[in-house]
Amino acid sequence: MASIARQSPLLRQTCLSAFRTPFATKNVSQAVAFHASAKKQILPPLPQTIQGTSTSIPDSLKIKPRSLNDPAPIPTPHPSEGSYHWTFERAISAGLVPLTIAPFAAGSLNPVMDAVLCSFIVLHSHIGFQAAIIDYFPNRRVPKTATFCNWLLRAFTLTTAVGLYEFETNDVGVTEAIKRVWKA
Repeated sequence: MASIARQSPLLRQTCLSAFRTPFATKNVSQAVAFHASAKKQILPPLPQTIQGTSTSIPDSLKIKPRSLNDPAPIPTPHPSEGSYHWTFERAISAGLVPLTIAPFAAGSLNPVMDAVLCSFIVLHSHIGFQAAIIDYFPNRRVPKTATFCNWLLRAFTLTTAVGLYEFETNDVGVTEAIKRVWKA
């Protein structure tokens, strides 16, 4: 049974072709070049290997073969990695909030609070950039680049810390400078 509300494919094609713009008939590959959703990787993908199967461990090692259902080994806790490190990062991040508000809310410019604020900013920035280096330049794939980036980060962190120290001791300080810029 034919419906009045349902259009036929032939009618739809004739109606659409009358209203079609000249840009719609272009090749799709020309338009794809301008899309921002292209997937570009910084590093080429590693060769795909399945690890943990009984075939991946040679018999010469005389180790009990593992299957895909075996649990992953749990590493031993270390103070500079894992949850301790995560807690320290979160404490630094949470400590920055009151340290940035307190000098302006209280009205007093204390050099000790200024020094603590500067040290927290330097630590927070160092930890954040270090995480980015670890994520984007893994040591197992690009060891020389990762080492170079880590040393470059250490140099920039030291330069920033020395510069902030000089600004604190020989000039007005960070909070006073922000206060003056804000009122200017």
